[in-house]
Amino acid sequence: MTFSRNDSSALWSLVDAHASAFIALSDRVWDTPETCYMEEASVAEHVAMLREQGFRVTEAVAGIPTAVMGEAGEGGPVIAILGEYDALSGLSQEAGVAEHKPIVAGGNGHGCGHNLLGSGALLAATALKDWLKQQGLPGRVRYYGCPAEEGGAAKAFMVRQGAFDDVDAAISWHPSSFAGVQRCTSLANMRLDFSFHGRAAHAGAHPELGRSALDAVELMSVGVNYMREHMPSDCRVHAAILDTGGISPNVVQAFAKVRYLIRAPELEGLRTLVQRVRKIADGAALMTETHVEAQVISAVSNVLPNGPLMDVMQAAWEELGPPPFDAEDHAFAESIRAVLTAEEKSAPWAFEGIAERDVPLADFILPAHDRTPLLTGSTDVGDVSWVVPTVQADGATCAIGTPFHTWQLVAQGKSPLAHKGMVATAKVMAATARALFESDHLREAALADLVRRRKGKPYESPLPADAKPPIAEMGGRVPSA
Repeated sequence: MTFSRNDSSALWSLVDAHASAFIALSDRVWDTPETCYMEEASVAEHVAMLREQGFRVTEAVAGIPTAVMGEAGEGGPVIAILGEYDALSGLSQEAGVAEHKPIVAGGNGHGCGHNLLGSGALLAATALKDWLKQQGLPGRVRYYGCPAEEGGAAKAFMVRQGAFDDVDAAISWHPSSFAGVQRCTSLANMRLDFSFHGRAAHAGAHPELGRSALDAVELMSVGVNYMREHMPSDCRVHAAILDTGGISPNVVQAFAKVRYLIRAPELEGLRTLVQRVRKIADGAALMTETHVEAQVISAVSNVLPNGPLMDVMQAAWEELGPPPFDAEDHAFAESIRAVLTAEEKSAPWAFEGIAERDVPLADFILPAHDRTPLLTGSTDVGDVSWVVPTVQADGATCAIGTPFHTWQLVAQGKSPLAHKGMVATAKVMAATARALFESDHLREAALADLVRRRKGKPYESPLPADAKPPIAEMGGRVPSA
C-alpha cells in the first residue's frame, strides 16, 4: 500500500502540533525513573495527558496498578498503540554528558529509552484521535500504557486477562540506532525463583547437623553450566542469587534463593528447557538434603512478525525519511561514540546485515528484506503479537552503536536528537494506523498472516494458570483486595 503525500502531510502536521507537549512528557518520565511495576509517577503523567487530550481512560488494566488504557473514537476497527515507561536499576546518569556521572549512586535510569517509547506512542495515538475526528471516520484508537516490560511481563498478563480481545491490530516501536521496521523475532523467556530450604547449624561445632541451602544454589549453578553444552545454541540461561542466607560464615545457611531467566526461540523449546532446569534444581536439593520450591515470576512469548503490516510501515518510513538531525546532534553523537568500543559501534550494522559506515547518526531508512533475524533479547510484545496482528518500528534516537541497558543510552534520553527520533517514529506509527483504519483489505491480510505464522497453534500463555503479576516481588504497590 502506498501513501498520498497530502494525506500523510495532514496527519503528520497533527503530530507536529502536539510534539512539544509529548517531548516534555518524555523528559518528565526520564526525570522520575521507576522500575518494574513501580511506575506510579510515570503512569500518573500518562493518565494526566490522556485526560488532557480527551481520551476515555481506564486505569489499573488487568488489575495492574501501573497499567492504563485510553480510548478515543466510536465504532469501526480498534487499533492499539503500545507504550512503555519502565526504567532499569543501577543506571542513574546525568543527561547530555558523554561520561559516566550518576545522579544517584545505584539509582535507576532509562537505559532502554522507555521514557521515549511511551511518550512517542501516546503522541501517535493523540494525532490519530484528532485525525479520526477531522475525517469523520468510524474507528477507535487505543493507547495502552504497559508497565514492567523489563522482566515483569505485564503485557502477557494483560493478554491473558483479555485486554486485547477486541483489538484489530497493534503498533509499537522501540528506540534504536536506526530508523526502520523491526523485522526480527525474539526469544520467549521465563523467570523462575528457586527457594532452597535447609537446616541451620553451628558451622564450626556441629556442621554435620546442618543442611546448606547455599550449597544447593551453588550446585544448581554447576548443573546448569554443564547443561549449556547440551542445549540449542540459540537458547540462553542467566541467573542472579537473590538471597545467600546471611553474612555469617559460621552459620550453615538454612535458606537461599536464586532467580533463573531461561530463553528459547519458541515456546515449545522454552517449556522443554524449563523442565530441564527444574530437574537440575531437584537434583541439587537431593544432593544437599534440602527442599526446593519453584515459583514462576514472569514469562513471555516470542514475537510473531506480520508481513502486510511491515510493508505498510516500510512505505511510511520511506515517505517520511530519516529524522532531521542537525550539526549539534551529530556532535553530541560523536562524543558518545568516542567512549564506545569498535565492537559496539559495529554491532547494529552486523545485526541488520548492512555494510558499516562511519556515521554517528542514521541518515537513512533500513531497507526492506525478507530475513527474520533472531533478536536474542525478549519482550512481552511477543504475547500481543500472538493474539493480534502486530508491527513494531525502530526509531533512531541514539548514536549508532550505543549499547542498550547502559549509562551511554541514558545520557542521550533527553537530548534533542532523541526527541527528533521519537517524533519521526510517532509519525510513522500514526501513518501505519491510518492505513489500517482506511483499509478492510489490509486488516484482513494482516490477520491471515498471523494465522499462518501461528502454524495452526492457538495462543497458549506461557504463564501458569495460577501466576499473578509479580508486583510485590518487584517492589510495586499491591492493589487492595
